[in-house]
Amino acid sequence: MVADRVYTETAQRARAALAGVQPAPGVAKPDPILLADKVKKNFGGVTAVDVDHVEVQRGSITALIGPNGAGKTTLFNLLTGFDTPDTGEWRFDGRSLAKVVAHKTASMGMVRTFQLTKSLTKMSVIENMKLGATQQVGERWWNGLFPFRWKAQEKLIEQRADQLLQRFKLDHMRNEYAGTLSGGQRKLLEMSRALMTNPRLVMLDEPMAGVNPALKQSLNEHIRGLRDDGMTVLFVEHDMDMVHDVSDWVIVMAEGRIIAEGTPEAIAANPAVIEAYLGAHQGKSLLGEETPS
Repeated sequence: MVADRVYTETAQRARAALAGVQPAPGVAKPDPILLADKVKKNFGGVTAVDVDHVEVQRGSITALIGPNGAGKTTLFNLLTGFDTPDTGEWRFDGRSLAKVVAHKTASMGMVRTFQLTKSLTKMSVIENMKLGATQQVGERWWNGLFPFRWKAQEKLIEQRADQLLQRFKLDHMRNEYAGTLSGGQRKLLEMSRALMTNPRLVMLDEPMAGVNPALKQSLNEHIRGLRDDGMTVLFVEHDMDMVHDVSDWVIVMAEGRIIAEGTPEAIAANPAVIEAYLGAHQGKSLLGEETPS
């Protein structure tokens, strides 16, 4: 049994914006920041993703769930430019991403993390953070020859990085190699480094994977904090208790398709979702509670 949630003001606004949305696959949202139409990806003879239509509401925390092999990470890869769909159109904040390569999406305001963290283990934590900043003047080789062109920006970037390390309680590891961090700390580093881009949409691929129980609640609070700071969050997760605790809206995939959408409470008791996870209706919700007969 999951305890009743306590909603912050931003959570209440997010829930209110979605209150009139019908719980149906591909349903339109009042103010979508991300949408996809007819996105399909085949690998050989296997259809990994076949999404007719999906929208993500601005200012909300949306969970993307589904059984293993449902196509969740593949959809993430397609939307963020790490893979190319066979067909379809997808837009971020009204702009088509069809010809935008992966490293350009971050500068547009859409950033993602990975199920397996991508920290550079032989570099310090602060160096990893500074690499996450976009539009760095010193990245152009001719500017690199003249320190006066990039020193001031470098100082501001480092200040921003230190602020985020303090927020995510990693400041004590500032000068340590990233490779010395625990699995949970690497998740925190990757999330904080993503914020160096000042994103409007943060996409998290299984943020709780490999994280010990003591750190899960801290990660939950950080994810809610992203919404409180005005960002939109879309995350992939298998932990249904965490989905219920954090998300405002849930999108469910199975066999590459969107099969259901709704509030966490509605999705947990949805027979089609339970069948996708368990193979048959078991008379219980995905949270272990009895469902109405």
